[in-house]
Amino acid sequence: MPRLRLVFMGSADFAVPVLGALLEAGHQVAGVYAQPPRPAGRGHKERPVPVHAFAAARGLAVRTPAGLKEGSEHEAFAGLGADAAVVAAYGLILPAPILAAPRLGCLTVHASLLPRWRGAAPIQRAILAGDGETGVTIMRMDEGVDTGPIVIAERVPITAQATAAGLGDTLSRLGGRLIVAALDGLSGDGLRPAPQPADGVTHARRLDRDEGRLDWRRPAADLERAVRALNPWPGTWFRHGGERIKVLAAAVVETAAAAAPGRVVDGRLTVACGSGALRLVRLQRGGRAPAEADAFLRGYPVAAGTRLD
Repeated sequence: MPRLRLVFMGSADFAVPVLGALLEAGHQVAGVYAQPPRPAGRGHKERPVPVHAFAAARGLAVRTPAGLKEGSEHEAFAGLGADAAVVAAYGLILPAPILAAPRLGCLTVHASLLPRWRGAAPIQRAILAGDGETGVTIMRMDEGVDTGPIVIAERVPITAQATAAGLGDTLSRLGGRLIVAALDGLSGDGLRPAPQPADGVTHARRLDRDEGRLDWRRPAADLERAVRALNPWPGTWFRHGGERIKVLAAAVVETAAAAAPGRVVDGRLTVACGSGALRLVRLQRGGRAPAEADAFLRGYPVAAGTRLD
């Protein structure tokens, strides 16, 4: 396989295995672009994003512009002389001069089977929708939002236990393998990008912090998927006794009890929903460690008949 001169553009944890795969394959990474450091932790000290930290530890040059609209940024990018740019969970829009600079174009590692779930949160939206499968698409970028031609794609089943965190790990590793294959095929003229199908387009809008609030009027199956899809961020939660209580795991259960949505129907934290019931399996109070339901109830009793907010 020919060794290419690349620019890598990524920020989040999802992108780290992709960069690692490119380095392992022997490609020359001339530069890494990541979003600027962010305040984090109790002291709110600025910390580099995951890709920045990973790249710096390996001696790679890292740039962290807040945006890419300025002509000086276009010149700096073009000056790297890249054969291709690889983009994964970067978080900034690439303007036309950036897209046009590399010889083989800018390729993105996208965590869905395009054109389904174009946009910012494809993994979470696929779980929330109850999709039976997802995958990774390597796409040559254009000026649209995930609208460019497809280079290569591979499917992955979504199991009934899949969380966004676990599925994200699986897809990021797959993305690393596929981007290496895609670069090999494009540089050797063995792959030809194909336009995306016109049918089946859906949009994965960005997650909102308030999406994690559990609305007991919804079906239990929807809430159970939300618990898995919004793990680890923004997390799912409800309020009771003036506290915000996180739900880290839950299960849909059958119950003979007829109760209004939000009513606890037994001593095991089973909550009636708009249809069905949801058993809260693992929970966490503010400032406390996560606990299984039985341990949680010993420290924070919630009796049958209680109405949750």
